[in-house]
Amino acid sequence: MSLVTHQFVVTQEVYKAFQICSGDMNPLHTDLEFAKSKGFPECVMYGNIINAFVSTLIGMCLPSPDVIIHSQDIQYKKPVFMNDVLDAEIRVEEVFESVNTVELKFTFRNQYSQVVSKGHVQIGVI
Repeated sequence: MSLVTHQFVVTQEVYKAFQICSGDMNPLHTDLEFAKSKGFPECVMYGNIINAFVSTLIGMCLPSPDVIIHSQDIQYKKPVFMNDVLDAEIRVEEVFESVNTVELKFTFRNQYSQVVSKGHVQIGVI
């Protein structure tokens, strides 16, 4: 397996569930007028929702559920908004057989093909 792709939509349900779980009520995420005053067209999605999507890629889309995340490095390149469609891809960068770990690289693109987030994640094979 060298490449896995999956599509995510930032629905109102996903947004609200994350908001409740995190307790993050920063006005950039909750107050339309505040977000507009900062130059955004609407409230900005929580960046850590993408982290949750990375977890979904690893836990649900890889060929084996026998993995655990060791570390993750993520960069947020562009804001994501409600109802954006994110195409995600994750690929194997390097395999370390001696310690049962795999280095993966991931990229998320919005419906305009703009990279909104990218990073690396190291997983352990259990």
